[in-house]
Amino acid sequence: MKTITSRDNAQYKELKHLATSAHALRKAGRTLLDGVHLCETWLQLRGQPEQCIVSDSGLRHPEVVALVAKLEAAHGRVLQLPDALYEPLSQVEHGVGILFLVEMPRQAMPAALAANAVLLDNVQDPGNVGSILRSAAAAGIREIYCSPGTAFCWSPKVLRAAMGAHFVLDIHENVPLAPLMAAARIATLATSGYAKRQLYDMDLRQPVAWVFGHEGQGVSDELLSLARHQVVIPHLGQVESLNVAACAAVCFFEQVRQGQARAG
Repeated sequence: MKTITSRDNAQYKELKHLATSAHALRKAGRTLLDGVHLCETWLQLRGQPEQCIVSDSGLRHPEVVALVAKLEAAHGRVLQLPDALYEPLSQVEHGVGILFLVEMPRQAMPAALAANAVLLDNVQDPGNVGSILRSAAAAGIREIYCSPGTAFCWSPKVLRAAMGAHFVLDIHENVPLAPLMAAARIATLATSGYAKRQLYDMDLRQPVAWVFGHEGQGVSDELLSLARHQVVIPHLGQVESLNVAACAAVCFFEQVRQGQARAG
């Protein structure tokens, strides 16, 4: 285990830059996983991190100690920091004091949409994006495509909201969605509060590409025009619309319900 005690250390400066700048994360192609759950999930699903960073107080936490022991047994790189140096790296208030520095997985773009997929059109809230990723993973959907205006999927806030879903998904960012939809080999379904057809009237027993839009404006007019179907989720009460993450979850699990009904 290596220890750094100076703020002027070059490696520490690099870590702090990554921790405080989404642009730096994108440029480096790396991100920081914060907390025991995300770190354990990465270790189980993806293997060794590039580096583990722990605080002095974190090494008094039993779960952190056990995780560090696993890494050291496998000759993983562990960096110990005083709490005063560690805290600027973490965005979790009252966290347990462990971070993984990992390389963001990169997947090749498929030639055309052919399997269940999620297309996010300018969804800007990190919590919403993370929740959608988590629901997609739980529903068995693997492919995620994000337009340039969508929140950065590998930011700390999205990572925390998704609770490890990233590690079982193929995430593609900064993707022009219109050409992707135009070339799709499967049905594309865009949600819209103005659609005439209800979600529950759709046959979802075949692969579908779901299109969800901006929290305020919804799916853009261009993408709505390209979608094979526009659907609305009926709701009761004096509420204009569902939150986009709630809308996505309803759609995904209606598809799961129909698929299981067919299988049964």
